[in-house]
Amino acid sequence: MTVQNILKIKGDAAIVTVPSTASLSEAAAVLSARRIGAVVVSDDGQRPLGILSERDIVRELGRRGVCCMTDPVTKTMTAKLVTCTRADRATEVMQKMTDGRFRHMPVMEGEVMVGFISIGDVVKARLAELSMEKEALEGMIKGF
Repeated sequence: MTVQNILKIKGDAAIVTVPSTASLSEAAAVLSARRIGAVVVSDDGQRPLGILSERDIVRELGRRGVCCMTDPVTKTMTAKLVTCTRADRATEVMQKMTDGRFRHMPVMEGEVMVGFISIGDVVKARLAELSMEKEALEGMIKGF
């Protein structure tokens, strides 16, 4: 299964972004309202500058207290992004996420972001793939 297949399974899921000028408080409001775990920091909606997750905000709150909530997202975001392409295999993406201990990844086509996937998206797609393989093998064994 490829990342392209994962994006198809997700459907028309828009990439949620916040501008680099947004505060942590504004980003937290977006995360809460959209019921998501991370946002892409991007000034044009196409080129990611970083990723800000719930965990990033909680760690900063734990370290500095509520005064950090007025800081721009660029102070807390992860700027060194690990990305994938539509052609990458789900197992490779899952391995990158596991090794890097992160849960969200932009899907890039050149310099432009064309999707955003989470470890949950990858696991769901992989489980569907394994289920289809299981059914096919059972069919072969039973002579269907």
